[in-house]
Amino acid sequence: MTSAKLQRIAQGLLALSLAIPPSYGQKGDGKEKHLLYVAEPGIRNYEEFGGVGVLVFDIDAGYKFVKRMPTWDVPAGEKPVNVKGVAASARTGRLYVSNINRIIALDLLSGRKIWDKAYEGGCDRLSISPDGKTLYVPQFEGPFWTVVNAATGSVITKIEAKSASHNTTYSLDGARVYLAGLKSPVLSIADAKTHKIVGTAGPFANSIRPFTVNGSDTLCFVNVNGLLGFEIGDLRTGKKLHRVEVQGYQQGKVKRHGCPSHGVGLTPDEKEVWVVDGANEFVHVFDATAMPPKQGVSIKLRESPGWISFSLDGKYAYSSTGEIIDAASKKIIAALTDETGRQVHSEKMVDIIVANGKVIKAGNQFGVGMVPGHVGK
Repeated sequence: MTSAKLQRIAQGLLALSLAIPPSYGQKGDGKEKHLLYVAEPGIRNYEEFGGVGVLVFDIDAGYKFVKRMPTWDVPAGEKPVNVKGVAASARTGRLYVSNINRIIALDLLSGRKIWDKAYEGGCDRLSISPDGKTLYVPQFEGPFWTVVNAATGSVITKIEAKSASHNTTYSLDGARVYLAGLKSPVLSIADAKTHKIVGTAGPFANSIRPFTVNGSDTLCFVNVNGLLGFEIGDLRTGKKLHRVEVQGYQQGKVKRHGCPSHGVGLTPDEKEVWVVDGANEFVHVFDATAMPPKQGVSIKLRESPGWISFSLDGKYAYSSTGEIIDAASKKIIAALTDETGRQVHSEKMVDIIVANGKVIKAGNQFGVGMVPGHVGK
């Protein structure tokens, strides 16, 4: 048997062993296990920040590395393709990872590949419906969003917004989908049943970058080009309400994204807005119980951040620099490293809760508000 064949067999056995689910939350033990899934390469195509695949960390054990789930093979001598988004569903127990060209669907516990498909115009930061049935997939900075059957990967329809499609998130109740493009100051709002654009918010001061919404579908918080901070829009009237600039810090030159603040999130209880500062390597916290929000604590990070999100219970903030921040004390309590000990950075993370051998809850890559309720109810 040749050495090359032996190497392929060894690699296959390694992939199989890594795909076997850990003995967490197994059937009958009644215990919950909290896990963080990190898709790589989650900072452009930089392998030095965690390699390639989906890395799983044990939240209950101080974010200890558990395993690496394979996604796409990288041919020898080539660079990996940028991961663009991640989404998970507790209803179906599936994880979806998009790269520039395609989407792969994996079983959250075993890592088994369910489907892997390419889409016309490519893919960007996707979002999944709360019932786990539908994916909204922006083309890679193209004119369309592709609506996809999450079970099969088949295309349902397309929505044209002509905004250089980029970031996407569902409303908390699944009735609306919010669509932001790199070349538009307007946030488009789609009806999740008809897959038609039914409204807009804005225009904001410049093209929209990362954004988030509250749980009652009344407010959006958006980063825009040229602003260290964020703007706030009324999702009912479509009007811009406030411009909030970070005080005491200069914008400076950023490493990535060309945007001073590329990352904004609401804590699940919607009491705070966190916004990243790429040039100064900080995340700034604002009190969202006041309007406009009032600036508070600033937290120094180990590298330039490009994203911020939160754990399902709101106890932890997840920076794209791989640092885990205690949301109450505003202190860094952990920093992700992989099985080789290198730093893990990614703008594509999602946490899940497992119990009795099943996924019972799944988080969101966006720091979306989780306080439900609609005006008039």
